[in-house]
Amino acid sequence: MPSEFPRCRVTSWAEADGWATAVARKVREADRLPVTIVGLTRGGWVPARLLADHLGVRRLVSLRAQHWGVTATPSGRAIVSEGLSGPVRGENVLVVDDITDTGESLELAVEMVRAAGASRVESAAFLHIAHSKFRPTYYAEEIPRGAWVWIVFPWNYWEDLTHLAGLAYGESHDIATARSILAERCGLDVPEADIVRALEGKRPG
Repeated sequence: MPSEFPRCRVTSWAEADGWATAVARKVREADRLPVTIVGLTRGGWVPARLLADHLGVRRLVSLRAQHWGVTATPSGRAIVSEGLSGPVRGENVLVVDDITDTGESLELAVEMVRAAGASRVESAAFLHIAHSKFRPTYYAEEIPRGAWVWIVFPWNYWEDLTHLAGLAYGESHDIATARSILAERCGLDVPEADIVRALEGKRPG
């Protein structure tokens, strides 16, 4: 039976910087500059670092929530697998993720930061899917419900490509055919060299 492939949108570092600029502008316009940024690892860690740079925030704390993708939980529900890496009691905090799809990871993180005693907790995501149950305080781009695609961010390009190329190669056992499968069924047009690199150690010698 053929594997199911999501439609994909590959994004760039330039887009990521643009999203960071847009979110930072909204935070400044609201006059709600945080003292601490909490980044959800792994997906929200790079956005959190970019926002810290754009906002001039020096304190960056991590919290790991798992839900989607290769790290999806067996139950399908978001869980926190690693707690806050530092205290946030009494601080104004901005909790950051890359995208709100279901929004469960970000919502859970906000609840945990609030429970840890932060005096003010707001949230941000670069991208917000309209069907998400949780709407972040700030986001750069909203994607309509009917326009959902799997977002391939620059920081998870190789992870996503390894997973999808593995499926495509498993059907075809040929690099060129795997590339065609990804292009036709995912809208993922990548060089053959990237597929070879992603599949290193996964193909028979």
